[in-house]
Amino acid sequence: MNVIIFGPPGAGKGTQALNIANKFNLHQVSTGDLLRNEVKNKTDIGKLIENIISKGDFATDEIVNELIKNEVHDSQKKNNLIFDGYPRSLSQAENLDKLLDESSQKIDFIFFLNVKKGTIIKRIEKRKVLEKRADDNLVTILKRYDTYMDTTKPVLD
Repeated sequence: MNVIIFGPPGAGKGTQALNIANKFNLHQVSTGDLLRNEVKNKTDIGKLIENIISKGDFATDEIVNELIKNEVHDSQKKNNLIFDGYPRSLSQAENLDKLLDESSQKIDFIFFLNVKKGTIIKRIEKRKVLEKRADDNLVTILKRYDTYMDTTKPVLD
């Protein structure tokens, strides 16, 4: 079973994806975690990612698609994936369709976490204190929310 969870930044996608992954023995594929791991490991791509996300922008489709490709093509994870934060654009959705097709997989369920902007701000302000994530500041939050509404909501539609 392959699942996608949609929702704006701070909606709880990661929390819910982890709950579903644990209950159904799925591998959580979090684009945020993949990107943060590259930054943490100070890879060349990680330095580029850090520069992009520190401004409140999303990593480019090319960067994210390459990281996702490795996950989808991992034979140990085949038909046991839950995508948390991916696809985030129509281009990424097309890429995911292609990757799944190449590996004889499909999406079985899609969930959308519909959370209001005010609630998102409160949740991320709290997460900022608890998790100390560098990208959790008010300017970045608002920009990421607006970017989500412009680029990701059409994927869901």
